[in-house]
Amino acid sequence: MKKGLIHGTLTLLVLIIIGILAAPSILEDQQNKVLTEDEWPISEQARKLHGQMRIADLHADTLLWQRSFLEQSTRGHVDLLRLQKGQVTLQVLAAVTKSPSGQNYEANSPDAFDNITPLTIVQLWPPRTWTSLLERALYQSEKLHNAASASTALTIIRNADDLNAHLVGVSTNTNDTSPAQVATLLATEGAHPLQGDLDNLQILWQAGFRMLGLHHFFDNRLGGSLHGESRQGLTEFGKSVVIRAQQMGFIIDVAHSSPASVDDVLEISTAPVVVSHTGIQGTCASPRNLADEQMQRIAAAGGLIGVGYWDAVCDISPRGVARSIAYAIDLVGVEHVALGSDYDGATTVTFDTSQLVVLTQAMLDEDLSAAEISAVMGENQLRFLSEQLP
Repeated sequence: MKKGLIHGTLTLLVLIIIGILAAPSILEDQQNKVLTEDEWPISEQARKLHGQMRIADLHADTLLWQRSFLEQSTRGHVDLLRLQKGQVTLQVLAAVTKSPSGQNYEANSPDAFDNITPLTIVQLWPPRTWTSLLERALYQSEKLHNAASASTALTIIRNADDLNAHLVGVSTNTNDTSPAQVATLLATEGAHPLQGDLDNLQILWQAGFRMLGLHHFFDNRLGGSLHGESRQGLTEFGKSVVIRAQQMGFIIDVAHSSPASVDDVLEISTAPVVVSHTGIQGTCASPRNLADEQMQRIAAAGGLIGVGYWDAVCDISPRGVARSIAYAIDLVGVEHVALGSDYDGATTVTFDTSQLVVLTQAMLDEDLSAAEISAVMGENQLRFLSEQLP
C-alpha cells in the first residue's frame, strides 16, 4: 500500500513537471500561428531584388516567449536563423509586460486580469518578474543580451554609431560565407514598466531600451490607449514622460495610443515618432488602426509608419499586406512607410520572417518599383534610426 502511494505520488509529480515544461510550447502554438497557404511563386526578379536589400522590421514580441532566440524553432515567427534566412538586417524587439484578459480592439479595462502574470510563472521566469512590470522588461533585455553574448552573428544597437558600424559590417561581408549579421533594437510594448516613476526611464535606458511605446491595450498612467475606456489624451505624467524620454534619446512609439494621445504627443514632441506596427484604415476599417488623416499628420512631422502582417490589415495574405503598403505609400509618401510585422505578438500570419521574399514578390505584383520596395523593406527604417538614435 505504501509503495503504491509513493509510486502514485511520483507519477503525479512527473506528470506535473511534464505539464509545466510542455505548457509554454502549447500556449505559443495557440497564439503565434503561420497559416499554410498555397505555395507563392517567386520570380527570379524578386529573389535577386530581395538578396540586394537591407531589411528592417519595427516590431516583434519574440522575447515574451520561452524559447531560444539562437535556435530555429518550429514555433512562432522569429529567431536568429529565420532572420538570417529572410535576410533581415535589423529587428526591433519589444518587451511585453502586461496584457488584459479578454483583450480586444474596442475597450479594455486596466483592472482586467493580466495575462502576462501566469505566463511569466508557467515559463519559469525569475520570481522577481511575477509582480513587477519593470522586472519583466529588464528580464527580456537580459535574455537578448545573453543571446548576443553567445553569438557573433547577433548584436544590439544602442546608438547611431552602433548602427552605422553594423551596416558597414553587413556591406563588407556580402561575399562572406559566415552567417549573416543581424542587429536588434530594444523597445517597450507600452510604458507600463515605468510603474508611474519617471526615474525608471533611466533604468530602461541603461538596460538598452531605445524605443518607448507609450500604450498597449488599456489606459495607463500616461493617458488613453487606442483600445482603452477613457479615449483621453496624455496625462501630465504622460507629457513629462514624452519630454524626458525624447531628451534622453528614446524614440516614441504611438502604435497603441488613442487619437487624443497621439495629438498630444505631436503637439509637444521635439522629434519624429513612429507607429511601429499598424494597419491602414483606408484598406482595413478596424478599431485597431488610427485614422488616415492622423497618419498623414504623423508623416508630416517626419514620422514612420510600420505596416503589419496580421488582421490589422484585414487581408493577411502577402497580396493583402502589399496592397496595404501600396495604399500607405499613396497616403503619406514612400519615405514614411516601413515594415512593422507584429511577429510573435499573439498574431496569425501567412509567412514568417524566413519567408519575407514572398512580400517582395507581392509588392512587385502591385507594380511597386524596386526603389519603393527597398525603401519600405528597410532603407526608411535604417535612415530614420540613424537620424534619431543618439
